[in-house]
Amino acid sequence: MSSPTRRLTVAQALVRFLSVQYTERDGVRQRLIAGTWGIFGHGNVAGLGQALLEAGEDAMPYHQGRNEQAMVHAAVGYARQLDRLSAQAVTTSIGPGATNLVTGAALATVNRLPVLLLPGDSFATRAADPLLQQLEHPVEADLTVNDTLRPVSRWFDRVTRPEALIPAALHAMRVLADPVETGAVTLALPQDVQAEAHDWPEEFFAERIWRVRRPAPDPAELAAAARAIERAARPLIVAGGGVHHSGAEDALRALVDATGIPVASTQAGKGSLRHDHPADLGGIGHTGTAVCDDLARAADLVIGVGTRYTDFTTASNTLFQNPDVRFVNLNIAAFDAHKLAASSLVADARTGLDALTEALAGHRVDAGYEAEYRAGKERWERVVTAAYRGDDAAVPTQTQVLGALDAVVGDDDVVINAAGSLPGDLHKLWRARGRRQYHLEYGYSCMGYEIPAAIGVQQATPDTPVWALVGDGTYLMMPTEIVTAVQEGLPVNLLLIQNHGYASIGGLSESVGGERFGTAYRYRAADGTFSGDPLPVDLAANAGSLGMDVLRATTVRELRDALATARASDRPTCVYVETDTATATAPPAEAWWDVPVAATASREAAVRAREEYERQVAARRRHL
Repeated sequence: MSSPTRRLTVAQALVRFLSVQYTERDGVRQRLIAGTWGIFGHGNVAGLGQALLEAGEDAMPYHQGRNEQAMVHAAVGYARQLDRLSAQAVTTSIGPGATNLVTGAALATVNRLPVLLLPGDSFATRAADPLLQQLEHPVEADLTVNDTLRPVSRWFDRVTRPEALIPAALHAMRVLADPVETGAVTLALPQDVQAEAHDWPEEFFAERIWRVRRPAPDPAELAAAARAIERAARPLIVAGGGVHHSGAEDALRALVDATGIPVASTQAGKGSLRHDHPADLGGIGHTGTAVCDDLARAADLVIGVGTRYTDFTTASNTLFQNPDVRFVNLNIAAFDAHKLAASSLVADARTGLDALTEALAGHRVDAGYEAEYRAGKERWERVVTAAYRGDDAAVPTQTQVLGALDAVVGDDDVVINAAGSLPGDLHKLWRARGRRQYHLEYGYSCMGYEIPAAIGVQQATPDTPVWALVGDGTYLMMPTEIVTAVQEGLPVNLLLIQNHGYASIGGLSESVGGERFGTAYRYRAADGTFSGDPLPVDLAANAGSLGMDVLRATTVRELRDALATARASDRPTCVYVETDTATATAPPAEAWWDVPVAATASREAAVRAREEYERQVAARRRHL
């Protein structure tokens, strides 16, 4: 007797399949693919577009985007806010719609965050060849522009026949739900195949639960890690994004309360402890705090929890200077657990921290070490307070902008940023109060991420105040999703800081002998350089033209009032402020970052920068 089947198009079958996929962790179940973003063209309008229409909002909510890259950013923000347990899909036409996905896919994969990409593709039958927007390759006839997504996807497949959808869709869900493998997953869908009908087994549409595991540590690895910690005189925990993804904040706090080991945070891990916990020392590395980086230089054991150890964290391998320093890395991915020649502890962050707390029962660091780092924390708090403080009647500096925001937000607000000079100031200065308050995309540091990500976060947690912090350079990259926020009635808050150019790259350029070349938004001067008057660009008017309510602030007091008004609003609201860039209130970098400097140059600035570079690079070491 044959099994029952259902006749649907490939696109209809895929949407139906996605609507009944779930994750489950710790007994909590939720939709794996909770909605689909889409911009339609000839490559998907009659396939996935028609299928989404036919399925209806209850089966698969549809979200209308304005830019394909931005749709991926929104989906990534959504997944991060929900601890990677629920994700969204993104569908595009062929051609530029598909290639616009590449930057978003890279961001998702670098940050280990799930998103399902469903780009249209050229005809599988090649009935018409070439198609509109089809790339022809002289020696690879089966190559399409979607192949650009292969290196930035954790899993890729091209569904060239209807029956191939079944294994492809199952593999895609497996990767998206796997905390080790997750990232961007691409199913390239030829437009003719999308519309082709097939008899599908009913079992394909049965509810399916993908259980998100919490692997426990190997007993031998656990014992070795505990011994290393017990022998260390100056241990330091480096908390990464894995702490948040695992929901391991309480487990981390329990370990720290029991042992007294201090905690430094990466950009992704900030907020693993509340800022006012006596063992929370703030950010580490190039954008870290003085107390964190001082402790890191002298640490004899570094305990990484859920971190990838990027060059910002390690100060390009110049930070951990104790000749006897060793590493223990707790990570769910063996790929990351081995880094810096560490003693690996491969496990879920929460499970591993719980096991370490039990294994270290009765152990505590020396009281003198605790007193040392607590005194350093107090000194740094005074630095933060000074950076935040400003005359109420004065034009605010960027750090005073953060101080005004700090005075307004609640514990559950989410502050989103990704690029420019803000990540450094935030990592050093922000007082994170909740596990999800500090949302920095610094794995890919993608300009334009913040506004669409704020939309995704707002979708994931509708009652949470959400703030997208952007400078003028980032705003001009991708303001388009403001229209989406207005359309959907999402009350995201945009804090738009005007500083007339690429402030972060300008400072970096100056430090490496580039003399801020090409980093200012100004008219050309007589010598041909962009050093004339600032451009008469009104970004607040632009945000208003896209449908946002706009509040302009010129002083610290006006800024605080505007931020409070925005937070209380139920409409998408932009707070616009022009900052004082002449007054330096941000603390300097406490550790180095390797950006190679010209080995030969005639300009004095570059010559001096090379001398400093050679001095700094001499401190680099390999941890073996």
